[in-house]
Amino acid sequence: MEFPSDRKYTKDHEWIKIDGNNATIGITEFAQSELGELVFVDLPAAGKEVEQGGTLCVVESTKAASDVYSPVAGKVIEANSKLSNEPALINSDPYGQGWIAKLTGLKSIEDGTLMDAAGYAKFLGSKA
Repeated sequence: MEFPSDRKYTKDHEWIKIDGNNATIGITEFAQSELGELVFVDLPAAGKEVEQGGTLCVVESTKAASDVYSPVAGKVIEANSKLSNEPALINSDPYGQGWIAKLTGLKSIEDGTLMDAAGYAKFLGSKA
């Protein structure tokens, strides 16, 4: 599996792409492959305040429902409305069209809990 180097990753298998004081969040290729075919995404509402490690949204697959946790604290400014009709975009393009939400007003970005692509790959290797 390849992990884009322009993102950071969590131990819960979310990714975050930071752009100034804004960020885009999704789940990793590993996470979507473990979940299986996604059939529903309970998208967060714009304006929702999330804490670091707090539930951003819920994704449901043919296997299970799973919480998606926010890698940082901030406020949701946009959710990927395409996922309402096409939740499987997360399966087919987890780092592109399958993004879940965008946040602003980021807090506590670099507290040591986020991994770079190499660190995430090593983390996954330690789980095998």
